[in-house]
Amino acid sequence: MKHVKSKGKAGLRGSALLVALIAVMVLAALAAGLASYSGSVKRENEGERGSTRALYVAEAGLSLAIDSVRGGAVGQNTTQIVVGSEQAPMSFSGGGYWYQIEKQPDGTVTVTSTGEVAGVRQSTQAVLEATDDGIYHSALFAGNVSADPLYDMKFGGLGSQADVINGNVYSGRNVLIAGNAQINGMIRAAGAISGGSGDTGKTLPIPDIAAMNYPTTAHYNVNSLFASATYKSHSTLGGKAWQVAESSPAHIFRKNPSDRSSNTASTPKDDYFLEDPYETVSTSSTVLPANGTRITLAGHDGNPGSNASNKVYYIDGNLWIHNNNIFSFTLYNSGTDPVRATFVVRGNIYISDNILYQNATTGALALIAMKDPTTANTGNIYFGDPSFGTLERMDSFMYAENNFLDNNLSASGSARVTVNGNMTAGNQVRINRDFGNQHSKLTVNFDGRIASGAITLPGLPSTTPGEVDWNVVSWRTVAAP
Repeated sequence: MKHVKSKGKAGLRGSALLVALIAVMVLAALAAGLASYSGSVKRENEGERGSTRALYVAEAGLSLAIDSVRGGAVGQNTTQIVVGSEQAPMSFSGGGYWYQIEKQPDGTVTVTSTGEVAGVRQSTQAVLEATDDGIYHSALFAGNVSADPLYDMKFGGLGSQADVINGNVYSGRNVLIAGNAQINGMIRAAGAISGGSGDTGKTLPIPDIAAMNYPTTAHYNVNSLFASATYKSHSTLGGKAWQVAESSPAHIFRKNPSDRSSNTASTPKDDYFLEDPYETVSTSSTVLPANGTRITLAGHDGNPGSNASNKVYYIDGNLWIHNNNIFSFTLYNSGTDPVRATFVVRGNIYISDNILYQNATTGALALIAMKDPTTANTGNIYFGDPSFGTLERMDSFMYAENNFLDNNLSASGSARVTVNGNMTAGNQVRINRDFGNQHSKLTVNFDGRIASGAITLPGLPSTTPGEVDWNVVSWRTVAAP
């Protein structure tokens, strides 16, 4: 008989011990894994909290920087402001921040702020745009100082003849947009806006001309300089006129030319014509700087006399850019020294021919027409050739204390006019450009170089102090340094 030997209590205990040992090992492994996972989650949470806190600190710095800009920290000549640094951050909420404010060539301001908490960094950046829309921020500005309740700043035209304004617009009363006219900028009006959208009920300050005291503060009094003038003929410029020596700053003008008496007969004051008798006349009809008759300043670019660039010229009378033989005038120099000037006229300005910059980056001209309290209907700028309709382009910053008016922008006059600069009227822009089925197209390309501080011109009128508003046009996180 075969006997089977059964396991005893010792064998059972061994099996149970093995199972327990395996269980302990499994539990230990699970515990180690759980501890590792918990540590990883803890570190991740701590890192996330640090990153979030650093972002909050960076945004706090950014908000303070934006408040600084809105408080007037960025002036005309300001290019960069730095607050704090990586080595010496500004303390905030257990961390620190530092920021940088930079003015861009287009007039916008970029603000970048970096926050750091426990060695973790985050950076944020915002772009701000000035929206005061005063005279140096507007392509077209009409203050309507006469408080005319019926005034409309009008834009119109169909198809290729439709007006195009590339820049901001302000009217001291209403804005009326019809046809296919385009306003590529902000529209602001004290009254209503019809045919477009923008801010209404907005009042902006106008320049303080009286405070400028031009008869005393101008660099050159043209009338006084013409006390030594001689009466001479000029076969290509036309007729006989008063003119001064080439070394005089006033040599770029001729006074009361005899061949244009039909234009000047009705004006109550002396008439000065922008034309240089010491330069070769170009009769080209091509509207390009290279084809214009040159205007060269005294003492500039090797010319006789003292340097007359970047100066204010004051005329008690009328200024004409109009010649029977010339289509265009060019502010010229052969070198790199910028040609810049401000012409102030106590009377009216009549623009019949093209005025161009040879160098559109560095050249600049301001034309200012101020009222004469002793003479009616002054302080105006007139557009258009009274005889031939040759006006097509004006490169200049223009300010009329009174109005912008038209002079033969009719069916036989200029079909289109382009302004590269701006048009500012203390009162109104009243250019009648609709004649039957024809519309004389107006294009204004705003020149923002003065607004951005890229260039300066002497003697520009200041406005009554007003609040400059800065809009945040973008806000984003960027890579931290």
